Amino acid sequence: MKNKRDLGLLTATHGVNDMYQGAIPAMLPFLQSERGYSYALIAGITLAATGLSSLVQPLVGLLADRRPMGWLVTAGMGAAGLGVGLSGLGDAYLWTWFAVAVSGLGLAAYHPAAAMAARGIGGGDTRTMSVFAVGGNIGVAVAPLYVALVLGATGVSGTWLLALPAVVMGAGLLLSRHSWHIAVSAPDRSRPEAAPRPPEHSQHPKPPQPPKQERPDDWRAFGTLSVISVFWSIPFVIMGAFAALYVISRFEVSAATGSATLTAFTAGGVVGTLAGGWSAERWGRLTALRYGYLISALAVTGVVLMPHIAGVLVCVFIYGTVLFVPFAAQVTLAQDYLPHRIGTASGLTLGVTMSAGGLLSPLFGLLADGWGVRPVLATLIGVLLVPAALAWRLPEPRSTPAPAPAAPAGADR
Repeated sequence: MKNKRDLGLLTATHGVNDMYQGAIPAMLPFLQSERGYSYALIAGITLAATGLSSLVQPLVGLLADRRPMGWLVTAGMGAAGLGVGLSGLGDAYLWTWFAVAVSGLGLAAYHPAAAMAARGIGGGDTRTMSVFAVGGNIGVAVAPLYVALVLGATGVSGTWLLALPAVVMGAGLLLSRHSWHIAVSAPDRSRPEAAPRPPEHSQHPKPPQPPKQERPDDWRAFGTLSVISVFWSIPFVIMGAFAALYVISRFEVSAATGSATLTAFTAGGVVGTLAGGWSAERWGRLTALRYGYLISALAVTGVVLMPHIAGVLVCVFIYGTVLFVPFAAQVTLAQDYLPHRIGTASGLTLGVTMSAGGLLSPLFGLLADGWGVRPVLATLIGVLLVPAALAWRLPEPRSTPAPAPAAPAGADR
């Protein structure tokens, strides 16, 4: 029961934290319409949200391997909300850019510590990671509706209202004095424990036993998975940044209506994350990766070619669903490829997954200014085929090697 309560509370913090991840792309149409930003400047804000965090998140993971850092669950979530809340209070582009960068740093600080806590609570199984991940996806899905409601009524200057969920959740965690240190530093039950040592002065000492061998780190497979995560990040970030702007420019609808596209995308992510955990348990994590990417490429094709906005929304929902099917599998695979460096695996995978695409967003913004948003989204079809191909090269995580059999008596004579 305690584990369920801990997982429920951790999942709720993930929802609040990632709401700010979803709030940033949801704010972009309002910034463009109110301040006249170009696609390149819009993409620059996406870079602010993800660029620094892509560097910080792996470092947080490295530190989390050395000492418990459960306090980052609260601190990271608070910084994410503070940055978004401040982003619209200044008229200068640089003010907005730096405020969004603060939010991105908070998002980066939160994820490695929270992912380690989720693993400690669930013992490393994919379903627990899916429940934890779906909390974040729910937050991302709610964000466009919340942003449209607030900024539609107040304009960009009302962003301070967006910080309220983080303030309320953070205050609740501080008042309850809930600590994640136990969960973050809990031993990984998926790894064998060392056999207890016999007493030194035992009258009948047992013969020495060969040490149990632990599963080694597989850096080669982890490297391939990291490349796959980069190619997951690009279509995730670019679709999040340009989906609403694409619908607004193509079908000439309002910013609030454009936010519905983001809602469809992120709501699909909720379904896909749950489906990903279930499919990984039923058919295996590698199968979830391979077919998730292939179907995602087909869904983007529909987003680009559908002639009516209703069809585009359906394809965006399908795209969000199948793109998130590999998500939880990627995180747990990374942790199993590096069983001795869980924090590093979590930080690198989540950092790359959520941030790497943002580093390329200014390039896509320049292309959108020159070609339009529709051709830019069409390039995602080719991008998604790369991880689909690489996923077939991933091996199953190595099992714990059995001890070498003892040599028969007299074999050395």
